[in-house]
Amino acid sequence: EQRKHQEIRAMRSQLKKIEDLGAAMEEALILDNKYTEHSTVGLAQQWDQLDQLGMRMQHNLEQQIQARNTTGVTEEALKEFSMMFKHFDKDKSGRLNHQEFKSCLRSLGYDLPMVEEGEPDPEFESILDTVDPNRDGHVSLQEYMAFMISRETENVKSSEEIESAFRALSSEGKPYVTKEELYQNLTREQADYCISHMKPYMDGKGRELPSAYDYIEFTRSLFVN
Repeated sequence: EQRKHQEIRAMRSQLKKIEDLGAAMEEALILDNKYTEHSTVGLAQQWDQLDQLGMRMQHNLEQQIQARNTTGVTEEALKEFSMMFKHFDKDKSGRLNHQEFKSCLRSLGYDLPMVEEGEPDPEFESILDTVDPNRDGHVSLQEYMAFMISRETENVKSSEEIESAFRALSSEGKPYVTKEELYQNLTREQADYCISHMKPYMDGKGRELPSAYDYIEFTRSLFVN
């Protein structure tokens, strides 16, 4: 991205040559060039737009790299967020309208209720309070990525907290919890739920330990998207 942006900046000298030629033509009173539909002003505007786009994309990438390094959000998750945004940004405007944004969230696994047009949608409205507080009707890539990263970071923190709680139940902080430990420390309903949803724990040689359950895999599966 940085290399491509530098290439665009390097082309500024070519634009300068065109501007000098345009000025020379104006001095010679040649005001109509039948060989091109472009004008020097139009080309300069297009170059500026391309330069601004390059800077914005670079800024977004830097934010994503920083997020990956500081929040624990994986590179795969960031790529998925970005790809999903691009998929729903049909006109390549760099922003989604509210309907596109809702479809994007659903595709990422958000369980948003289906509501009739014009009906209240408090769950989605609370999300819009974060990403589009002034309700201009659009969510930019930057706003969307910040929202997804903050949600994912909350999930990572919650996942770690629950994992730590299970580790505390397990004697000597083992990577598995036994049936007895679950029933001793949780309500019967909670223990029943854990046992019916946790996978049996497999040791390093792929052997199943009797009455041992993999709480790490279980916890992480709760926080997928």
